[in-house]
This record gives sequence, structure tokens and C-alpha cells, in this order.
Amino acid sequence: MTAGGNPGGRATILLVDDEAEILTALTDLLEDDFEVVSTTRPEEALAMLADGLCPAVILSDQRMPGLTGDAFLERARTHSDAEALLLTGYAELDAVVGAVNRGRIAGYAAKPWEPAALLSMVTAARDRYALRHALETERALMRGLLENLPEQLSFKDTAGRFIRLNGAKAATLGGTVESLLGRREADFLAPGDAARLARAEAGALAEGAVSELVEEPGGVEGSSRWMQVSRVALGGGVLVTIGRDVTEARQMEARLRQADKMQALGTMAGGVAHDFNNLLTAILGSLQLAGRRVGDNPGLHRLLRNATMAAERGSALTRRLLAFSRRNELALRAVSVNALILGMGDLLTRSLAGPSGTTVEVRRRLAPEPVTAVVDPEQLELALLNLCINARDAMPGGGTITIATEEVAVAAEQVPDLPAGSYVRVTVADTGTGMTPEVLARVFEPFFTTKEVGKGTGLGLPMVYGLVQQSGGGLTIDSRPGEGTRVALYLPAGDGVAAQGVGEPREVAPAREPVRVLVVDDDATVREVTAGFLADLGHETVEADDGIAALRVLESDPSVRLMVADFAMPRMTGAELSERARSMRPDLPILLVTGYAELAALAANIPVLHKPYRQADLAEHVALLLG
Repeated sequence: MTAGGNPGGRATILLVDDEAEILTALTDLLEDDFEVVSTTRPEEALAMLADGLCPAVILSDQRMPGLTGDAFLERARTHSDAEALLLTGYAELDAVVGAVNRGRIAGYAAKPWEPAALLSMVTAARDRYALRHALETERALMRGLLENLPEQLSFKDTAGRFIRLNGAKAATLGGTVESLLGRREADFLAPGDAARLARAEAGALAEGAVSELVEEPGGVEGSSRWMQVSRVALGGGVLVTIGRDVTEARQMEARLRQADKMQALGTMAGGVAHDFNNLLTAILGSLQLAGRRVGDNPGLHRLLRNATMAAERGSALTRRLLAFSRRNELALRAVSVNALILGMGDLLTRSLAGPSGTTVEVRRRLAPEPVTAVVDPEQLELALLNLCINARDAMPGGGTITIATEEVAVAAEQVPDLPAGSYVRVTVADTGTGMTPEVLARVFEPFFTTKEVGKGTGLGLPMVYGLVQQSGGGLTIDSRPGEGTRVALYLPAGDGVAAQGVGEPREVAPAREPVRVLVVDDDATVREVTAGFLADLGHETVEADDGIAALRVLESDPSVRLMVADFAMPRMTGAELSERARSMRPDLPILLVTGYAELAALAANIPVLHKPYRQADLAEHVALLLG
């Protein structure tokens, strides 16, 4: 039951008079408009109030045996906040004054009463009660809203003093709500900030409503916090200010923008890597074929070796591009991360040798138990080497690089964009110069580098980022100027036993059973190299520059026993060519070569050889296909 009411919706009135006839007359007057409860004994009325009776109005006689009306109403105040009215048959001024002071009566009527006047008095008392409770409800709601809003909310007068504010706003100023009421916010600010506040509030009062985005210090780990501050003039010089923390939303927006940019750049990088891999395939293949035809001239062999080494460095660059663009088909398998790091000892020693007089110490803090991650071991080695070289370059005067491993359980949202689960965390930390927040915000941008011109490509960290993302992991970087940098790779933990490393490539041997091979590639130089490799192995080759020409060869030449086709060709891709060739020759072995792998588009059960490839790689795939 609501205060002063009853289930029927009418207000309740409690009548107290020691004369039953008076109660009957009052009931006859009021029962059409009120739910009437009456008693001839004040003590019983007090008991009813104590038991939960909630009248809107109490109408009491003054002269009653045992307990006068003013005393009864005073005691009733401990149980009820009803509007109180007094009935008296005598002009007892002292009793009325006492009822006003102690019983807080809202009015009194003399006996005998005038019915219309008494009904009007009781009705007005009921309406005051309802209005008072409505106001109290509104105040309670406002207080609850003020205190529970996460936003910073305040009301100020024309002089800028707080009229109302909530705890969130008070906390930003280092005080409590009570201590700040009547104070000016400007008194708690530095002069420059106080001046900016004054301008902002004057603008809001002049324009009616103003909203602005404000950058404030005090974010996580020294970063900025962003507040969306809205100011609305309510009239009469009153200004309401609402401040909402939008830091998380801005960070999410920044991550989405970065993801879009990375995707666009990745698409571009994949296309560049594809074209570059075609060039490298032609260059490396031609150099390898030429090396067998120059005889014993040591000078020419040295030149060919130098050219080959330069081309292989270009091949490493395309691997970085492909890892960044996520177009590189990773050979994911269970890898013993500790064994991989220990096996890099000599490589790191040679690669991290600093200028004369500087010392770079590599420390390893590896997990005592074997940690197995699902990752491409070659790409992980390349990633760790990149991170260690970056660390060395950040320590021009020498320092320490610490490589650590640990298996960790990651909770949801603990690491950005990483699902909850079990991961192997590989950390590379240095004691170098560290990075400013501005540099840290750009470290994953391709081609962004703080190194001197010619000293870095700007692809190291993007490659690492691409590797962990494509492997189903995540990455975090912590860095501050003068405090070094810590890069943590989160790689999916493996359940099985780590696979053994890949052995040395086999020597190239002539084909045991030479066959006729169809070579399909729109790039004439790559096609010539592939055909040259196959011819050196003893195979006979026939060439086609696109898929349509290749289908014509298959229709007219039943002696073709194998097809080697490029994946990315105009008019018809290698995957489409493979499907149509299989429909014509179901048993024809097919090998696709590609500068990048769009696995979703490849036909089923067709092996892929990545450019740039060596003759030994091609020979191994061909031998497997021919059985």
C-alpha cells in the first residue's frame, strides 16, 4: 500500500474522538472521498499506526480522557508523517499552540463544524500530503540519479558556485559533495585551467548549450583521458555540466581505424610482394641456372654468389611483407619455444654484435617446464631476430636484452583483441632508450621507422604483428622514454609434442622418370626459369602464357603428365584452371606456384609452392606428385 493510500486508490483518514456519535458524523461526511478508519481511544490509534497504518490525514479531538489531542498527535509523529488536523469544542489557545508546535497540525476546526468548510480543510490536507510525498519521491529519485550516475554532474549558480553535484564530480576535485557545495570549481584549478573553464562556461551561458571534447591527464600508465563535456544553461544563470569519460570509446575507435588502415596496407603489401616474388623467382632462378654454365671462372662465380645473396635479402623482405599482410601461408605446428630460442644462440651472437666498445648481453629466462606453441618456427625465429635487432638499436651504448617464456592463462579482454585461453608468452625486453607515446602509437605502421635513412625498413614490427595475428595470438608493447621497451608475444599453446625441425634440403638429382610438363605462367621470365629448372632435371616442357592456352594444350596433347601453373593470372586464376583441367584430365597431377596464398580460392588437394623457389624445392614437389 502506498503512503496515505489503500488498494482502492483513495486516501486514508484516521479519525480519533472519544465520542462515538462524533465519529459517526465525521464518517458520514468524509466516507465518499476517503477510506475512513476510526477509533474512540487514542492508544488504539497509536497501536494501529505502529502496526503499519499509513493515513494521509489524522483528524483528532482535543479533549479526550487519558490523552489529549495535542499529546496524541505529538506521539503519532514517531510513526506517521500524515497531515494532522485538530477538533476542539472550546477555544483552548494553549492546546492549539501545543498542537502546532508538538503535533505539527496543519489546521484546526471548532465544534460544531460547518460541513463544507471541514471537508474542504481535510481535502486540502490530503492534497498537501500527496504533493509532499510526490516531491519527496522526486528528490529521492534525483539523489539516486546524482549519486549513481558514472558521469560527472553538477549545477552552478551565476557566480559559478556549486548548487548541486554528484560524488563522481566531487571526486575529480578531491573533495566530498558536502564540502564542495557553495564553492567555486575554479578555486581548485590551476590558473590556466580556471581561465579555460571560465571561457567555456561563459560560452555555454551565451549560446544555451555547448559540448566539447577535453583531453585530461590521468589515464592508465600516464596516457591521456578524454572527457565529453556538455554544458546547458537552464535559465536564471543556472548552468548544468555533464562530463562523460569517453577514453575507452576513443581507444576502440582508434583500434578500428588502425585495423582498417592495416587491412588496406596489407592488401597493398600483398600485391607488391606478389609482383616482387615473381621478379625474385626469375632472378634467383636465372642466377642458379647461369651458375652451372659459367665453368670454373672464380670471378664470375663470386659475382653470381653476391647477386644471389642480394636477391635472397629481397626474398626476406617479401616474407616480411607477406607476414604483415597475412597473405603468407604459415606452416603452423607445435613448436618447443624454449628449444627454438636456445637454438638461436649463434645467430643472435652474430646479429647483435654492436659497434666497437659496446656490449649487448642476451639473457634468457625460460620457463622450467617445456612450453609448446602452435606457430611457424621459421617465422617465429625471424620475428624474435627482428625484436632483438630493434632492441640492440635502442641501446647505442650497450645494454641487456632479456628473452623470457612463460605459459599463461589469459582472461577475456586482458589483452586487446585476444580471446580468453591458454597461451605461451614470449617476451623480449631491453634496457634501451624507450619510446614516446607518439612513437609507440605508430610502431605497427608499415615503413614507419625512427632509424636513420638506410638503417631500417619499418617492416620489422608489422611483420611480428602479422605473424602473431595470423597464428591466432596477440601482442602488447610497454615502453617509456628512458625505461626501455618490453614486447610480449602471445602464441596459442599447443597440446601435443613439439615437432622436430625441418632437415637440410636434399641435393637436386635428375628425375628418375622424365615426363612432359605443362608450365603455365603469365610472366615470361618466371615461366622460362621454371621450364629451365624442369629441363635441367631431365623433363620435357611445353609452355602456356595463360589458362585458356593451357586448356588448349591439354586438349591437343595427351602426353602431358604434369601441370605447373601460377596462381595469380589474368582472365583465369590457377585455381580455376585446376578445376577445369581436372574435369578434362581427372588424374593429372597439378602443382600451383604463387607469390602469396589465397587458400580459400584454391582447389582441393592441390599442393602449393611459394615464390621465390629454388630448383630443389620444385624438384621435391614434382617428385612427390609423380610418385
